[in-house]
Amino acid sequence: MEGFFEYVVPPLEGFWWQDNVKGVDYSNKDSFRFISVIRLPDFVTIKDFEWAIKTATNKKKMDFSKVEFMTYDEGLCVQCMHTGPYDNEPETVDKMRKFLEEEGYALDITDKRYHHEIYLSDPRKCDASKVKTIIRHPIKKL
Repeated sequence: MEGFFEYVVPPLEGFWWQDNVKGVDYSNKDSFRFISVIRLPDFVTIKDFEWAIKTATNKKKMDFSKVEFMTYDEGLCVQCMHTGPYDNEPETVDKMRKFLEEEGYALDITDKRYHHEIYLSDPRKCDASKVKTIIRHPIKKL
């Protein structure tokens, strides 16, 4: 069909951090804070976004006032596909850390650069051993 395209909603993503923690402390999961995001196509403007929020609010009769139009320049990163339960992520993160150090980089998780996850699987719909998550960490050259 000419002029017709199908738009697929990108996967859910999460930026994770812990106040007053350098890097990530997996032993203290209760202290994790996060922002959940869904990537928007580049052609979506702030005006489009505001229209969508207003339309959804009126149609659904729900409060969407906390939803924000956010841009994020991630900068230099290392990433890896983690397959398996979220509780096993520290093993993947450790492999990432070893790799980046071997290549002359250091982890650069700060209050502005976060542990980033992209959820490619829905854990409600597949076995935990098959859940796929891209883990992305900011890095800097040593």
